[in-house]
Amino acid sequence: MGKKTIYLASPYGFSKQWSVKLLPDFVSTLEDLGSEVWEPFQRNNQINFSTTSWAYKVAMTNLQDLKDSDSIFAIVNGNPPDEGVMIELGAAIALGKPIFLFRDDFRRCTDSEDYPLNLMIFAGLPCSNWKDFFYTSIEEINNPDKALFKWLQAS
Repeated sequence: MGKKTIYLASPYGFSKQWSVKLLPDFVSTLEDLGSEVWEPFQRNNQINFSTTSWAYKVAMTNLQDLKDSDSIFAIVNGNPPDEGVMIELGAAIALGKPIFLFRDDFRRCTDSEDYPLNLMIFAGLPCSNWKDFFYTSIEEINNPDKALFKWLQAS
């Protein structure tokens, strides 16, 4: 069996600064755990952005990658988080994909005292131990007691 694939949903590719300074750390951290990372901005570099249908092609390519991946790791910073990432998470929930969330943004964007994000996002996580699937620092991604590490080690 090959490496498990992780679809990396993030808004960081829209900014040159973020794509150079933030995105590579996530990709390398996830790869260092033994996964194959599918980063949409990098994977869409073959699309001709001068055509009128480029946006549709990007959306369809991203959706197909999400369907074909083994899981999704979503960066959900912002208040509210990026709408594209939220749609990708909704699709991943509907597809039954394992979901891992990253948020180091201290702002809350929910009415719940228990959850830091819109409640529907947590429909893709277990009720009792959702925090095992939720990461608040890049260093925490390597934690062997958390769900991502355990999922990658399982055959």
